[in-house]
Formats: sequence, C-alpha cells, structure tokens
Amino acid sequence: MPGIFKQSHRSVSLLRQSLTFYTAQMKQMLLVMSCFCAGVLPDQAQQASDVQPALDAVYPALVRIHVVSESGGGGRMQKNRGSGSGAIIDPDGYILTNHHVAGRATRLTVRLADRQECRATLIGTDALSDLAILKLDRNDLRDPNVKLPVATFGNSDDVKVGDVVLAMGCPAGLSQSVTKGVVANTEMIAPGGGLSLDGETVGELVRWIGHDAVIFPGNSGGPLVNLKGEIIGVNEVGIGSIGGAIPSNLASKVAQLLIKDGAVKRSSIGLSVQPLLKTDRSPSGILVAGTIADSPADKAGIKPGDIIFSINDQAVPASRAPEDIPIFNRMILESPVGSTLEIKGQRDGKEQSWKVQTEEREAVQPRERELLSWGITARDLTKLMAKGMHRENNDAALIQSVRAGGPTAAAKPAPVAGDLILKINDQPVRVLSDLEKITEEITRDADKPVPALVTYEHDGDSYLSVIKIGSEEADDNPDVARKAWLGVSTQVISNELAQALGIKGLKGVRVTRVHPGSTAEQAGLEKGDLLMKLDGEVINASRPEDLDVFDELVRQHSVKSEVSLEVRRNAETLVIKATLERAPQGNSELKEYKCETLEFNARDLGSDDRLREKLTEADKGILVTSVANAGWAALGGLLNNDILLSIEGQSTDSIETLKKQLDDINHRKPTHITFFVRRGITTRHIELEPSW
Repeated sequence: MPGIFKQSHRSVSLLRQSLTFYTAQMKQMLLVMSCFCAGVLPDQAQQASDVQPALDAVYPALVRIHVVSESGGGGRMQKNRGSGSGAIIDPDGYILTNHHVAGRATRLTVRLADRQECRATLIGTDALSDLAILKLDRNDLRDPNVKLPVATFGNSDDVKVGDVVLAMGCPAGLSQSVTKGVVANTEMIAPGGGLSLDGETVGELVRWIGHDAVIFPGNSGGPLVNLKGEIIGVNEVGIGSIGGAIPSNLASKVAQLLIKDGAVKRSSIGLSVQPLLKTDRSPSGILVAGTIADSPADKAGIKPGDIIFSINDQAVPASRAPEDIPIFNRMILESPVGSTLEIKGQRDGKEQSWKVQTEEREAVQPRERELLSWGITARDLTKLMAKGMHRENNDAALIQSVRAGGPTAAAKPAPVAGDLILKINDQPVRVLSDLEKITEEITRDADKPVPALVTYEHDGDSYLSVIKIGSEEADDNPDVARKAWLGVSTQVISNELAQALGIKGLKGVRVTRVHPGSTAEQAGLEKGDLLMKLDGEVINASRPEDLDVFDELVRQHSVKSEVSLEVRRNAETLVIKATLERAPQGNSELKEYKCETLEFNARDLGSDDRLREKLTEADKGILVTSVANAGWAALGGLLNNDILLSIEGQSTDSIETLKKQLDDINHRKPTHITFFVRRGITTRHIELEPSW
C-alpha cells in the first residue's frame, strides 16, 4: 500500500505539473495569437504595457516649438528658423524647454499634441542652465478656457544607472515621438568640461543624466521621463549614441524662478577651482585655481593653491575629476546674492577660514543689438570683459560685428569687431543705450548721413575716426540722354555663318528678336531677317566683336527719323522702312529702393525684364534685385528675381508705391505682412513675420 500510494502520489504530481505546463503554454499561445492579430510580438506588448502609464501622463503635455531667432553677424541681426521640443508644466500654460531652443527667439509658435497651434511668449531664459520658459497664448486655442494637460516633475536624485527612461520630443521638427532607453550615467559632463551657450559654460552648473534613448536635433527641450510618468530630466544634447538631460531637480528650480522673475539671479565670489592634484590624499575639498583681482574672494584673502573643505559648514565632497566641480559651483551660485559665506579650508597644511560676501553674477555675454545707421551690432562691456582687456572700467560699447560696405566699415580708419566705442562728438558712451541715444539725437530729421567724430579703442590704443551715421545715401540715377533705337536684338553674321547661309562675303546682322510693340514690329521686321544695309550704308559687321556696329549706326540718327533697311529674307531681298524711337531705360537708370527693415532691394521693371518674363506694359509690379541672407524677407521665402505684385492686397506698381506701402508698414508694425509675387510662371503668397 505505501508503494502504491507513493506511485499514485507521484502520478498526481506529474499530472499537476503537466497541467501547469500546458496551461502556461496555452496562455502563451493565446497571447501570441492576440498579439499577432494586433500586429505586435509578445515582448512588444509587454513593453507597451510598461510604458503606457508614462505615455498617458506626459505625452499629451508634449509640444513642438517653432522658433524664429536672431543673432548678430555681419553688422546686422541675422534671422534663423529652428524647432525644438518642450512640455507644459503648469496649468496656466507655461512650457519648459532649452535656452538654446528659444532663448534668442523673436517669434514662437507652439503645436500641441492634439495638433492645435498657437503663439507663445518667451517669459524668461537662463543660458547657464540652458533652460527657458514660454507661455502659451490661450486666445489662439479652440477653447481658451480648456484645461491644459500638465506634466509633473520627479526626483532626479533617485535616478540610477540602468533605470528605464523615455525620451519624448519632436525630432527634426516632426510630430511628437518617444524613444526608450536606459540611464547610462548620472554625472555626465561634456568632453572638455562644458557646453558653451552665449558665453556661458553649461558644464559649470549642470551634470547631465546620460541615457541611450535615441534623440536627434529637435528633441532639445523635450522631457526625459521615468516609467511612473514623471519628468526626471530635460533633454539637451546628444554625444555619439548617448543623450544628455538636465536633471529635473535643477530644471524645476530654475523654471520656478523664470516663471516668477523672468530671470535667475546667481551669486559670484570671483573664484575659479579645479580638481585636487593627484598627489593630494585629502578626503574632501576642492583646489583653488585662482581669483579675480578685486573680487570678493580676492579681498577675503583666498589664494591659488588653497583647499576649500566647507561652505557654511556644508562639506565640499572631494573633487577628483571635472565631473565633481559643478557640485561646488552650485554651492556658490545658489547662495543668496549679498549673503556672507563662512568658508573653511587649508593653506600649506594649516587650517584657514575666510568670510566672503557674495555679489550678483554678471551675464558673461550681454545680448547684442543692431544699429542700422552704423552698420554694426554691439553689446555692453561687462566688468569681467573689461578686466580681461586690462581696462580700469567697463565704460564703453563693444562692437560685436561690422557690415561690409556699411558706414562703419567705410570710415578711415575703420573700427572692427572687438573694438570699443568710447565717445561720439566728445559725448561719453558708457553703455550701449548711450550709443543708441546719441545716435538718435544727431540723426533726428537728417535726410542724409551725418558725419560724427568717434573715439574708439583698438587693442588698448585710442583712435579717432569720422563715421557718416545714418541711412545710406540714395543713388540718384538721373535720366541719361537716350538716343535713337530700333526695337530689335541682333547677332553678327560672321564669315562662317554667312558661308553656311549661302551668302559668302556678305556682312551685316541677323535679327534674333523683334521687341513687341516697337516700331520695328510695326514696320514688319521678323525674327531671322538678315539686315545688310542701313540707308544704303553697308552694316560692316563680320566678327563677334562687331556686335555694337549696328547699334552705333542707329544711334547716329535722330529719334523719330525714318531709316531704310536692306533686308534679306529667305533668299529674297526687301527694303523696309522703319521709324526710330527713343531707347528704353537701362537697368542702371531705373529707380531702386533698399528696404532696411525687411532687408531686400527692389527696382522698377525694365524692358529687358518684361521681355524675359513675357510681360506687357500693362503688367505691373517691381523686381526684387537682392534679398539679404538671414533677413526677414529671406526668412519669409522672398527670392531674387521675384516680381512683387502686391502687399497686403494693395497693388505694388512702382518703386514710389513700394516706398509708401513700406512707410505705412513701418508705422503700423504689423505682426504679419503678406507679399504676393510672380515667380517664373507661377504666383504665390509670402508671409513675412518681422519682430519690431
């Protein structure tokens, strides 16, 4: 009996195992079948299940950002289009993105996950952390009172290497997307120590969360999300196959300050540090590399070679590599401006302590502005910049770029980028706004450039130069005395061509075009006619360089006089009489206008333009002769040789009309300007969106 019991017990156990196995197999088969029907594999279904909570929480708050930005170059503010990503982090419509996406924006458009598109305003930006805050214009939404989807922050200090993360964004300006990866590093900095933005080194403050969720240009500013559906980083860079995200604890703090104040104020004590020397066995601390003269650190007596162990009794972790430096920098930068820091350390093995009062940290590189009447872009000179130039003060405006051929470039001697403007007509220039104010005063009501005596500094030397400030002088093109003209275009009958035509030894010109509406057309001249004589005089043209011979013979006659032409047409010789007319205006004689605001040049249509484009005299418009690269017109899509037909629905039939229309636009300063142009055989509307 015991044996039988054991045997039966074993059989039951085997049966149970078999049932369990087959049940599991059946479940797996059912899962495979259901997944097959859905078009996904089982592991994909499991992954979808893992990431769905995060998608549900953050994806609706994901936005695509279209940006028009400006940066100084070539003596003007150049415009560029770009795109990036962001996330709505506040019910009032505040969006978090990168500074390098939107920090220089003059126009912002945001597309929501539900395809709604609306304008946005730049609320504040911070180059040092590479973060910016925008705010949606609710009036552009289908329902201005709708409750917006909002993404929430998680704790980036909890992120660990190996954690699964999702990178959300709009790569290359495409629709919202998501990629999946794992955290590779929680203390990543850029090779060389940092990423430079507007003079700021982001690596001084930020240690990125490195991850391998695929990101591309356009993902910048998009959230890095954990599987709980929390933002644990803001994607900023891609280095090889690794992406870098600004930790959420830093990002949320900066975002709150930007929403509240529009800027982030930080402290400075004028101190530079570096990792401890390899021979230093200290368990904590960071090495002082140097101090800036007259800075709080210098005045407190801190010297190169000192080791700092603590700030306000908060220990400074041992700095063994560049990745450790941002920890110390944040301890200084995030201290209240004007507060006193108790710093402890050692010098030559002896304990030291210092009391240092912080000061507000200047922007490393103030924003440049355009001065059209000078042909330059310029910015304020900071105290730190002045020290770098070994100057006693920062009373000056710094030239950032110079436009070739502009007023400043035409001066002798000519200031160049990097020079400092100190005085204008003995009026001191201490800041850029002084330069703008003085310029406005001396050019007010002037109808031509005003010579100004400018004192400027180049490599420490003081120079004087006279610069003609103001709108560039118009090129007056007085009417040229136009002589007689026969409305045909011609080519020389060369010796080879004469032989091929069976008229060997004869000279003259062949008609290549008869101008519509001309007296030549009225007289019956045709394309292909061979003109042999004019008023009985042989047209002595037989070489390509004789092209002007016929025109010169015509110009010897008076306008409205009648000439007799001996014409050969299809082996028949004819005599055709035609009345000469006044030569049409050449392109150099036509009125031209330079629109400085929108940055394009145009002129009236000439006869050659009308012939080329098959236009009659009844066809109105003006010819766009040049479009400045990276200007508002170029950004809107205006091209060289476009024929401008109308502006905002009003016909543009001449340069005089264009001037009036643009004067009105400059006065009204609309956000959108619509040009209607002819381009080749088609027409199109072009929308310009200048920032005033």
